[in-house]
Amino acid sequence: MGRVTVRRRVLRVREGVPTQRPDTLAAEEPMEIRVGGRPLTVTMRTPGDDFDLAAGFLVSEGVVHRACDVTGIRYCAGATADGGNTYNTVDVALSPGVAAPDASLERNFYTTSSCGLCGKASLDAVRTTAPWSVSGDTLRISPAALAVLPDQLRAAQRVFDRTGGLHAAGLFGADGELWCLREDVGRHNAVDKVVGHALRAGLLPLRGTVLMVSGRASFELVQKAVMAGIPLLAAVSAPSSLAVDLAEKSGLTLVGFLRGQSMNVYTGAERLS
Repeated sequence: MGRVTVRRRVLRVREGVPTQRPDTLAAEEPMEIRVGGRPLTVTMRTPGDDFDLAAGFLVSEGVVHRACDVTGIRYCAGATADGGNTYNTVDVALSPGVAAPDASLERNFYTTSSCGLCGKASLDAVRTTAPWSVSGDTLRISPAALAVLPDQLRAAQRVFDRTGGLHAAGLFGADGELWCLREDVGRHNAVDKVVGHALRAGLLPLRGTVLMVSGRASFELVQKAVMAGIPLLAAVSAPSSLAVDLAEKSGLTLVGFLRGQSMNVYTGAERLS
């Protein structure tokens, strides 16, 4: 749709010398997610892979678990006063028998791109129950195999090369093969896009896989990995205390500060062969 980036003129100063030049920025626009025509939440995201984002969000919230739970996803026309389509409203149709989201999941305020938890009705709503366990996953991976993932993730970030302003999430197999990569201004959106892609492809649960993220590992990213059945989450930066607690409780392997040959393994060290 040509909306992933925008061009703006900026005043650039280098060694005290000012010049006018165009700059490429990562786009950020609101997207409303509806389920069966009913508004559920609004998130600030980078346009693109919007259907994956909506599907992944519903996986994270425990609304859907498999591709057959969703019959369709569409953009809503008539989003503007003149009846035009902004491509910023997405409606998800659930299959017969799949329960609609509980009212407690509805956000009181929009979700910002920096924090997927803003406006949650309650903290209890975050602690959704995963339909499958990751604690018994037989994934084994060597520290050497993990060490190359950040460079592979960075090399695949095409929009970041143009803007320098996007997070990335990548799904890897145990052999280090990149299955899917998504970029977004919000790290939680990037993960939802990866998970939503996997849901729509019929790949859940994602046993034997590694989720690599470009930033820190928050509680919500651990939750999203667990809800998708991913046994290992690796991040180039630090995890939060609550993220470590949830990873330990869920049986997920959590790796932080993955840079070069160095890493901190906070939980699930037995998976590193």
